[in-house]
Amino acid sequence: MQIQLNKDSHIQIDDDIADRLESELASAVERFADRITRLEIHLSDENAGKFGTTDKRCLLEARIAGQQPIVVTHNAGSVKEAFDGAVHRLRSLLDSKLGRSTDHKGGPSIRHMGTEE
Repeated sequence: MQIQLNKDSHIQIDDDIADRLESELASAVERFADRITRLEIHLSDENAGKFGTTDKRCLLEARIAGQQPIVVTHNAGSVKEAFDGAVHRLRSLLDSKLGRSTDHKGGPSIRHMGTEE
């Protein structure tokens, strides 16, 4: 699973923070790692230097093998808050779309159990 971080020129983060964001995203979706081929993080400042309360935007794109990409966004006052909100949304959406096909309860269905006589 590849992870790519993209940011506009108004977002200033160092390599340590970028690595931390990538590892947080990878651990948040590790349950689906075998189905995800690529993750993209897009960070942007919507107001480009002007003051605003929710001007930081994080867009996350998950490319799933054999399916259309899943895209979520979240706006917040800081890059970290925008990232955390987008990760939460992505995890919820992946649970909804992929969780049902990968999670099965522990026991066999009663429809497939043999009858005892």
